This record gives sequence, structure tokens and C-alpha cells, in this order.
Amino acid sequence: MSNVNLAEISSKLDSSNSKDRLLALASLREVSAEDAVPLIIKVIDDEILPVRSMAVFALGIKKTEECLPILVKLLETDPDYGIRADAAGALGYLRDIRAFEALVRSFYEDTEWLVRFSAAVSLGNLGDIRAKQVLLKALHSDETVLQQAAISALGEIKAEDCIEEILVFAQSDDWLIRQRLAESLGNFNTEKSISALKFLAKDVNPQVCQAANHSLGKINNN
Repeated sequence: MSNVNLAEISSKLDSSNSKDRLLALASLREVSAEDAVPLIIKVIDDEILPVRSMAVFALGIKKTEECLPILVKLLETDPDYGIRADAAGALGYLRDIRAFEALVRSFYEDTEWLVRFSAAVSLGNLGDIRAKQVLLKALHSDETVLQQAAISALGEIKAEDCIEEILVFAQSDDWLIRQRLAESLGNFNTEKSISALKFLAKDVNPQVCQAANHSLGKINNN
């Protein structure tokens, strides 16, 4: 992208109109990470929440060395739980293993379920088996969304010894949980997971059936 356009985006990010700032952030999609990140940082403390939220998300997509420390700091210190949740999610997009400890801490210490949910999802994105204990805690929580996140993430980190614990949810009344389970089981080529997927392929909910059949196909192709 030409410098002229970058200058134009930079100028829009300084606009007093928040719509201009949002549009400027959106237009950074085509810009290289090296050029985009300094511009994103200009609005990381914006007074308008949707602008901040979009900037935080953008730091997860445009990966440079600057992104990780900024996102970790937001996750640990921002007073707005929505921004902390966005930061946790963006760290998952970065897929930088150095975010592991901050995400674990956030899961255990943050009082907002949305932040804990985002942290659990991102721990799955990192694919690190060390997240197993945290995710089992999420699995046994009272929050349905945390259970959903844990079921997916345990599949992503390929925690094969946890199959028994997630299979309990095959009989869940919540079809979204059964769908997450069907997706998650596609990461395990074992007798138990294949048997459970065949059971879920006959589910009353079409989305669950579809997810189960997709996972069976994925296992057969590996």
C-alpha cells in the first residue's frame, strides 16, 4: 500500500468522528502488520468502546513483536471487562505460546465469565497440553458457555485422557454443547470417540448430526 494511503488512514484515525476511526481500522485489513500496528496503537485507548474493541482485535490479526505485551497488559489491567475479553481472544489469534501464563492467570483470577470464556477458548487455540487442568476446571463449572469452551479446547489441545470426561456431555439437553462435543471428538482417533460420534450422528438436532459426520470424515481422512 502506498504511503499516501497510509497517511490518509493515519489522518482518519485522528478524526473526531468515531465512524471515521472505525472505517480507518477496517481499511487496515490490506496493510502489512509492520505498517498497521503503529496505526492501530494510536486508538488502543480510544474513548469510544467499539473503536477500542476493534483495535484490540486487530492486534491479534496483525502479528508483530509489539502486539503480545500490549494485549497481555490489557488483559491484566484494563478496567473494562469487554476489553479484557477482547484481549484474551486476540491472544488466541496471535497463537504465541508466551501468552499461556497470562491466559491461565486470567481464567483463574478474573471475576467476569466472558473474560474466563475468552481465556479458555484462546488456551485451546494455543494448542498447549499444559492447559488441561484449567480446561477441566472450566468443564466442571456451572457456566454452560465455559463448558462449551472447555469441550472445544480439550479437543484442540488433543487431551486424549480427557475423552471420558467430555463424553458425559453426549446426553446434554443443550444442543450447542452436543455440537461442540461432536466437533471436539474429531481430534481423537480412538474407539470411544468414534463410537460417540456414531451416536451423535443420529442426534435429533441437524447441526449436531452434521458436526458428528464431519468429524467422522476428518478421522477417516487422517
